[in-house]
Amino acid sequence: MIQSKKAILALAISMGLTVSANAAEFLVKYKNEKAVNNIISMQTESSNIEVRGLHKAGKLLKVNLSGDTKAQARTIASFYSDKNVEYVVPNFKLHAFSTPVDMKALKTQYALTKVNAEAAWKRAGNKGSKNVLLAVIDTGVDYKHKNLAPNMVAGFDFRDNDADPMDLTSQQNPGHGTHCAGIVGATGLVDGGTQGMSPEVSIMPLRFLGADGSGDLDGGVKAIDYAISKNVQVISASWGASVPLTTAKPLVEAIQRAEQAGIIFVTAAANDGKNNDTTEVYPANAGTANMITVAASDSSDNKPQWSNYGKAKVSLAAPGDAIISTLPGDKYDNLSGTSMATPLVAGMVAFLKAQDAKLTGAEVRSLLQVTGAKVKIETACNCRVDAMSAVDTLLSQKAWMVPAAATIDVNATLQMNMKNAKGAVTFVSSDTNIATVNAAGLLTGTKEGTVTVKATDASGNSVSTLDINVGKVSSAGPTNPGNPGGPTDPGNPSNPGTPGTPGQCPLGDQSLCDILCKIMPTAPFCAP
Repeated sequence: MIQSKKAILALAISMGLTVSANAAEFLVKYKNEKAVNNIISMQTESSNIEVRGLHKAGKLLKVNLSGDTKAQARTIASFYSDKNVEYVVPNFKLHAFSTPVDMKALKTQYALTKVNAEAAWKRAGNKGSKNVLLAVIDTGVDYKHKNLAPNMVAGFDFRDNDADPMDLTSQQNPGHGTHCAGIVGATGLVDGGTQGMSPEVSIMPLRFLGADGSGDLDGGVKAIDYAISKNVQVISASWGASVPLTTAKPLVEAIQRAEQAGIIFVTAAANDGKNNDTTEVYPANAGTANMITVAASDSSDNKPQWSNYGKAKVSLAAPGDAIISTLPGDKYDNLSGTSMATPLVAGMVAFLKAQDAKLTGAEVRSLLQVTGAKVKIETACNCRVDAMSAVDTLLSQKAWMVPAAATIDVNATLQMNMKNAKGAVTFVSSDTNIATVNAAGLLTGTKEGTVTVKATDASGNSVSTLDINVGKVSSAGPTNPGNPGGPTDPGNPSNPGTPGTPGQCPLGDQSLCDILCKIMPTAPFCAP
């Protein structure tokens, strides 16, 4: 039986002990239930272990470790010594990606005009479909908002562990999740209100970020797995943290489970003004095949100073500066951030899924890249999304390349496909010294450089990719977004990255890892 927190505290007091100010939560990935039983047994024998939760979908056990750094390291070493344990990471904090409220910005919906939303709706003959279910994983949503209520479905709150995902505001959170939901799918039926990119859609609010705009890894993973269990088609995730891949592994694995369930995961690049190719940010840098990572653009199609970017790690850009949308209490105001660009793209994905329910993440990401307007914002496509161009290409059954853009390592491979091809397809590399492509469309990088791939079908119709970069862009982890086949690619469901890279501490505290490596030098992240 798992002891309660009160019971353990009472036991500590009865023994003359005090609760350490250095207590910290960790997630233990177990291979089987033997590890769970072993750790529960350890809890009864040790005053510094408290089991706080079990997440079966991710095979994760949440534990709280008290005591000083050395005591915590010894306990973690005991976890690693169990062959039934796969890894241990800290239950680190994730944060919403938004900038302060901009009270001076003009309250106009330039974003919908910029991406040609009206023309797209007219071309499609609809504004989306209630059959498309999109999860906004965030601070919750004011599901009673008059401009949102018709599109809301029941959700869940993983912050307070109840069925009420109401968005609770504070100085830190003006209503981040509600604002994102409005960008996705505000109905546009309220006088003086706003309209989302997909006014016809079903939105499921999943709360794991609190009124302070932050939440933990455990809550984020649980929210993703809940969305999977409810058969959502699209996830909008405007949050993250700057942590190593080894530390973010449970989050990457949850996104991979979403990929296997056919869910498209749209996420924010972050607001540090940094290049994600040289900065580790998750989930933005996870690079799974179902992902679209979004940078922000402004009303002039420039990159706001605060938006992150990256040729290898960021898929595309979308309006995210001074975006007017819904806020709790039937209010409206402007917010800025890649957080705002992300739900616009997620709403666009939902709109496109309403036209073709079979679109995969890789296909829709490539479609948005090849149809996007060219801008001077460094992303895989150097483009800003255009809804009209995307839906016209889709409905006209024009061909496009999948993937349309990528960065792979030298000697890595990438499977190319021509969407909507008629008959047999031939593939040609623009420079066979940099990359070759065989008759089946398998591209192999041979040396550093940039190529394009041209595909021609039996009817003589030809299309080309955007830039395919060969060679590492950075040393900040895998560099191939959307390639499910490369051996170093986190998009490969069977290989989300190597947690055992020497020098990469998965615990978020190098001093803890240093102590642990002295106790247990065979740990996978310790230098040989």
